[in-house]
Amino acid sequence: MRALQFSAYGPASVLKVADIPEPHPGPGRIRIAVKASGVTPADCYLRAGRFRGMIPLPLPHVPGMDAAGVVDEVGPGVRGVRPGDAVFGLVDLTGHGGANAEYAVLTAWAPKPDALSWEQAAAAGNIETATRALDRLKVTAGTTLLIEGAAGGVGTVAVQLATARGARVLGTAGAHNHAFLTGLGATPTTYGPGLVDRVTVLAPDGVDAVLDCAGSGSLPDLLAIAESPDRVVTIADLNAAEHGVHLSRTGGGGPGTDPQALDGLAVAAALAQQGRFTVPVAAVFTLENATAAHELSETGHARGKIVLVP
Repeated sequence: MRALQFSAYGPASVLKVADIPEPHPGPGRIRIAVKASGVTPADCYLRAGRFRGMIPLPLPHVPGMDAAGVVDEVGPGVRGVRPGDAVFGLVDLTGHGGANAEYAVLTAWAPKPDALSWEQAAAAGNIETATRALDRLKVTAGTTLLIEGAAGGVGTVAVQLATARGARVLGTAGAHNHAFLTGLGATPTTYGPGLVDRVTVLAPDGVDAVLDCAGSGSLPDLLAIAESPDRVVTIADLNAAEHGVHLSRTGGGGPGTDPQALDGLAVAAALAQQGRFTVPVAAVFTLENATAAHELSETGHARGKIVLVP
């Protein structure tokens, strides 16, 4: 099968399309013929070697943690799904076989809602990450939540999932994305110098929780807003520990690793069917153009999910 892979850590240019053996599902897993798969900041960090101390990868490695497609093989012990079903889900982040390929083995999945296109449904990683962070922050009805980097792939998902829980969401983004965030249910503001004062005006009674999706070095300001490190979670700032902030991750195991929030897939699917959840797609690339997809992700300015198609 055709698959994207890298044989050494490095810049986006190390990505190559290769012909590799097809994977097959073991117990409790399924294989899909991939219709679309995702590119996330975590994929870029892994490719660049920034996570090598926490998540050692066997090389060559096929990147991509999430995909949507049609089930064509079902492993032993799997119930409730059969060949021909349309699903979206997650792969094993630490193995050889990621999602950016013609076939992918999923470890967790949910039925693809009709309300989402294949490209939109290739966002299980964003949904899981957002749900995991919201759970850790105990976001519920009445919570006032600030999301730094709210217009990105995880941010756009987190805005909608938090709003569905009954939270009030403030989201930072460039001014050109403010109307977009308003449409998703957030109150927008601009990131950068003066953020503490701007948030104080928008939320004079304070902010209960802060989710950093940007990793732009803004944790000192975010801590000033939250007033306590345990009310801040980052998914992107690898220097979080220096500030006493939790960096939420799941791959590789070990201290500090959070359990996956797999229930978020079914929640998002149900909300999509109700017209209360969508996945903004920033751009769609072929596998052969994956270098450009990773480079776009690394700018930190993509509005929504970046997607690859076989």
